[in-house]
Amino acid sequence: MAATRSIGNCILRNHSVCFSTASCYRKQISLASLFQRYGFPPSQIPHFISNNSFLLDSNIPELEKSLATLFSFRIPQNAVVSLIRNCPAVLEPKFLQNWEQGLSKLKAMNPSSSMIVNFLECSRRFQLDPVEASKKVEELKGLGFSDDVVWKVLEGFPSVIAVSRRQLASVIEFLVEFGIPRDEVVDRVVRLNPRVLGIGVEQRLKPLIRELEELRFPRNEIRTEVVRVPRERIFQDGLLRACFEVKLKVDCLCDHGLIRSDALKLLWKEPRLITYDVESIEKKIGFLVQRMNYSVDCLLHVPEYLSVNFEKQIVPRYNVMEYLKAKGALGFEVGLKDMVKPTRLRFYNLYVKPYPECEKIYGRFSGITKVKSKHPPGLWKLFKPPKFLTTDEDAKNLKSFMNTLV
Repeated sequence: MAATRSIGNCILRNHSVCFSTASCYRKQISLASLFQRYGFPPSQIPHFISNNSFLLDSNIPELEKSLATLFSFRIPQNAVVSLIRNCPAVLEPKFLQNWEQGLSKLKAMNPSSSMIVNFLECSRRFQLDPVEASKKVEELKGLGFSDDVVWKVLEGFPSVIAVSRRQLASVIEFLVEFGIPRDEVVDRVVRLNPRVLGIGVEQRLKPLIRELEELRFPRNEIRTEVVRVPRERIFQDGLLRACFEVKLKVDCLCDHGLIRSDALKLLWKEPRLITYDVESIEKKIGFLVQRMNYSVDCLLHVPEYLSVNFEKQIVPRYNVMEYLKAKGALGFEVGLKDMVKPTRLRFYNLYVKPYPECEKIYGRFSGITKVKSKHPPGLWKLFKPPKFLTTDEDAKNLKSFMNTLV
């Protein structure tokens, strides 16, 4: 009797496991169909669902309502997809309900779509509600920022909504005390480089000025450099700008785990980094460590990684490799060097061409993309020698010439 009961329990347990597996599979199919309907690339959906297991416990109708709400904000489809991929928590229904009401107040200020995306992502990350975010707009205006400067700050440095008013005011006051007129601080320095508002005065700004003065750069020259356009190429802008840009890049690399000597060695191997934005470098390092699971130290062996295009080269190649690994199509370990150094065509021939389903993932050589001809159609005709008709007289003369040679 006991044995029979045990067998029955085992059957019920196995049946429960099978039912659970089938139910999970059906849920994944429903989620994939939903996200594809709202513009997610099919190749990215399985990875997205597997990385966000909370979706399997979500309510499909509520999730669809959240997606519809996001699109009601009149954000471009690719921006919505990018927002959800970077911050899936924005799909929380209660969060979106609050923001649906909060954005109605901000609409009078005519915010751009990129500003709305930044607002949503940062407020979700920092657990802020629309009221607090709206207060930050008023704080910026209270510091003397025009509407144009406020939008530039929110687009270029959205994390400003998590910076206290006291810190914002301290940065502005420090620059004014340094000798820069307040109007220039607000309308030039902050508008051109909004991230300056997130730099600590005691931790970053004062030590930086002190270092530059110890290098014997005149104070008025430092002041001039602070208010100039930050994205100008350093090799055309003198020694001070070059030193400043090198320091920014070294500090960035050290913040991500490299020691100072290795950071300098990396810049020596790949000097183009000096001209790149710090945001671009941080984005690539974040993807390398968090998504690709590589150590920062590997950059010393493959410095080219930080110089290639993130959207057009790094991400597509990584997606192709992940797909081939999941499929079991790679019989060897592919390192970062093998992923970055090959040319686009060589990478395509090695890893994409043998697998037609990878065409859309890689993109560059897919059937949708038409490679433009180097020459306009019919140009070859201009280089083709003209034909001349052979007359009877020409044939007679040629025959006479050949007879003289016999």
